[in-house]
Amino acid sequence: AMRAIEAANPGRLDGIFGDAPWTNKNRLPDHTLKGLLEHFSSQTLSIARVPEDSLGDGYEYLVGKFADDGGSTAQEFYTNRTLVHLMAQILKPQQGESIYDPTCGTGGMLLSALAEVKRTGGEHRTLKLYGQERNHMTASIARMNLVLHGVEDFDVQRGDTLDQPRFAEGDRLRTFDVVLANPPYSIKRWNREAWASDAWGRNFLGAPPQGRADYAFFQHILKSMDPQTGRCAILFPHGVLFRKAEQELRQKLVKEDLVECVVGLGANLFFNSAMEACVVICRREKPAAQKGRILFIDAVNEVTRERAVSWLKPEHQKRMREAYEAFVDEPQFAKVATLDEVAAREYSLSIPLYVKRAQTEASVDQNERSLVDVWTDWEQAGRGFWQQMDSLVDTLEGLVHEEVSRG
Repeated sequence: AMRAIEAANPGRLDGIFGDAPWTNKNRLPDHTLKGLLEHFSSQTLSIARVPEDSLGDGYEYLVGKFADDGGSTAQEFYTNRTLVHLMAQILKPQQGESIYDPTCGTGGMLLSALAEVKRTGGEHRTLKLYGQERNHMTASIARMNLVLHGVEDFDVQRGDTLDQPRFAEGDRLRTFDVVLANPPYSIKRWNREAWASDAWGRNFLGAPPQGRADYAFFQHILKSMDPQTGRCAILFPHGVLFRKAEQELRQKLVKEDLVECVVGLGANLFFNSAMEACVVICRREKPAAQKGRILFIDAVNEVTRERAVSWLKPEHQKRMREAYEAFVDEPQFAKVATLDEVAAREYSLSIPLYVKRAQTEASVDQNERSLVDVWTDWEQAGRGFWQQMDSLVDTLEGLVHEEVSRG
């Protein structure tokens, strides 16, 4: 029956059930299958009784539970949905636009863009969703996810985005209105030599170091943005903002005036990491008032944590979104910097260089400072220290990898 479903839907569902041993009684004993069939037989799973959104949300819930329960594959490709929703809200996808995720995982970012169009009253069925995913099984999960959410106009391709980008028009990459992405962090095994002479012209900033391919994904995304309407939101580790090894690439990026906003996030927003991350927002054509300027937002405290789970509440999302839209200074939270100011800091985009935390007045006796003041100062100093330590560890790992490769 599963093979018949795949055969009846070529291009959309082929290979979607994978090569799982469905008849392996050790993996799926008869009593398990019997219980499963009896349970679902008690429910009427029609579109009238269970709308597409509900069916799709149930599927995403199961993918999330898989990540929560320690499935490494799910953890790798499942991004905190409250954070994804924030990214979609910031980019404001519109009906009729094309949405692209070059490392789409289970398709959550594509669906979040669709949900945002719905939320704002747009006709979501006019959206065109595109994704590429290296892991074949995860790509199948993404396609099933989109189908169960009632999406008809989508194309999820399998393959390595850096080695074999699947979306092209002639000798050029296809471009999209909106790009949402959470690329794999600092991967070391990638073809840097081929990138130096990339056939698609994605190396316009240069070749990133072998030990971390973050700026390879970054350049692919920038090259995939529509020249007029293109905008992107990318989830990155903080290291891309200040690492010395990528300073020349970052300098060219800033001079191109593509970076619109950098948002620093709180810790523990990932299932398999306690690190802090950032969202980098770029736009091909900035509004006139924002040209030559970059907005920095320090939202490290805009997060809620209970037990081992962290997420963004609606009020957290609202504050970050409103700061982005206002594009003005907000003491201790947001700062607009000119490109000259960024150049004066050696093109570092590290948020603490621009958004200053509250400082205790010098006139206050140090012995009379409150515990809150002391803690804030210590925490701020600690953030900078550990960000630099993360960068140092990345550098050392890259050196070790290169030494092993030469050996």
